[in-house]
Parts: sequence; C-alpha cells; structure tokens
Amino acid sequence: MKNQAKALFAVAFLVVMIPASSFALVPYSQDFEGLDQANTAALADDGWLVFGNVFDGDGNYLYGYGVFPAPNDGGGFCQIVLGEGGGDQGFQQFVSFSDYNNADHGNGNIIEANVFQEQLIGPGDVTETWIFDFDAKMGNLEGGSTALAFIKTLDPAAGYATTNFITLDTTNIPATWGSYSLQITIDGSLDGQLLQIGFSNKATNYEGSGVFYDNINFYIDETGPVPNEDKAWGDLKALYR
Repeated sequence: MKNQAKALFAVAFLVVMIPASSFALVPYSQDFEGLDQANTAALADDGWLVFGNVFDGDGNYLYGYGVFPAPNDGGGFCQIVLGEGGGDQGFQQFVSFSDYNNADHGNGNIIEANVFQEQLIGPGDVTETWIFDFDAKMGNLEGGSTALAFIKTLDPAAGYATTNFITLDTTNIPATWGSYSLQITIDGSLDGQLLQIGFSNKATNYEGSGVFYDNINFYIDETGPVPNEDKAWGDLKALYR
C-alpha cells in the first residue's frame, strides 16, 4: 500500500504542477469498436483509469488504492466484451464490475470499483455545460451489488476533496439497452480541478456486479463553442503511463 500511495502522490504532484491555463476540457467519444478486445492494455491505452475503495460490512471506509491504468483481462474493474450489443451497439461493448482480484471480497468487505476518464478543467471552461451520455443495460448484478454512472470533480488544492458527484443509479436498469445522460455546468470555483466521467460498482463476497455500457460521449452543450484543441487531453493521459 505504501508504494501505491507514493505512486498516486507522484501523479498528483505532476498534475498540480501543470498550469491550469494550459488545459481545457475536450470532447470524448467511444463505441469500443476500434479497440482490440484481446489486448489487455486496450482500455488503458484509450485513457481509462481505475481506483478502488474498500468498506467494512457496516459501510465504514477502510482504504483506497489507485490510480492505475484500466485492465482488460476480466479479473477486476472492467473489460471489453463481445456479443452483448443490440442494433446500435455493434460487436464490442464495455462492462464495469467490482475488483475481484481484491481478496477482501472473501472477508465480507465491500469493494467499490471506479472506472473513469479524467481531464483537468481550465479557465476557458467556466460557464460551459458538458453532457455525458451513454447506452447501458443490466449485466449480472447479484445480492446487494450496486452500480452507477457519474460525473465527479476533485479539488487537488484541497486534498482531492470531491466538489461535485453527479450520479445516475444503474442498479435496476433493464436487461435491454437504453440511453442515459448526465450533465455538469462549470462554474468559476472548478477552474484547476479534475473532472471524471465514468462508472462505479460495489459488491462483496464475490457477488456479480456487471453492467454493460456503450456509445459513450462527453461533449459541450450546443449553446457553447466546442473546444478544437485536444492536446491537453493527450498530455494529461501521458502522466499515467
């Protein structure tokens, strides 16, 4: 755990040291058709990250671990899968689930797995409204497992305190594909903060927790101009490799 904490601090330090003025939110779109389903680094190469939190059976926080590049091996957090799509989802889809590599499942602790894309908010983003939409369908949630989609903002200047947590509960969605959406308006207090879009699952005792997602889009509301420079997005991803 000490090595994990050091790695996270090093990444956090690099992010803080980059002037916020050099970044701006940029659109992101992914239907997973162009990613190599057999490549265990396919999601990491596309900028997906993971972070785990662990709670005891009463919901008390025990510890966290990450940030790590997202795996694509079926053992924990997420994977590209085949054959779960409908007419609009193509051949490949994305599934998020708990981290089954964490042995604390067997101790009755609750494992929260977070899978996300991350960007840094710049001053030019203030007053813009950004939309996160996606397709989703139920996977294999069992027992007390839960799932949600989220937009989250974190303040590096305040110990990465969560300043927004906008969620959509996907625990009880149908087993047929539907379209869903979240949005956030960027106010001045968010300049220099991290913004994450992604998915979270909670499970214990190795119970099933999968939810399928596809056709992910993050874009500015049409009332504002769309940024046309994506260099900042690539620069931020590079900090995690």
